[in-house]
Amino acid sequence: QVRLVESGGGLVQAGASLRLSCAASGRPLGIYAVGWFRQNSGTEREFVAAISRTPDTYYSDSVKGRFTISRDSTENIVYLQMNSLRPEDTAVYYCATKPFIATTTPDDYDLWGQGTQVTVSS
Repeated sequence: QVRLVESGGGLVQAGASLRLSCAASGRPLGIYAVGWFRQNSGTEREFVAAISRTPDTYYSDSVKGRFTISRDSTENIVYLQMNSLRPEDTAVYYCATKPFIATTTPDDYDLWGQGTQVTVSS
């Protein structure tokens, strides 16, 4: 069964750090692009970060310098290290994969996880 499972979310105070994990089964993340997106109820899914197969990385302006995406191909996991968290980072975070090059458009991704909640209190 091909699937992605996110973990690592939680409730933290502003300024804290969290590391999200995206574990894959049935799909080798080392040869796919992986993106992280986030969404609050009533809003569209927002691009956060992505890593291509190459492995170039991309970040939204709102998280650049605070978040880092990385991949452990041996464990088939992609991480999102989130530092200096802010209340506006509160959302459900999703990972997703697509072939080859990462993009910032959610519709380009063909496999999604179930999401993990991140809540940052002020």
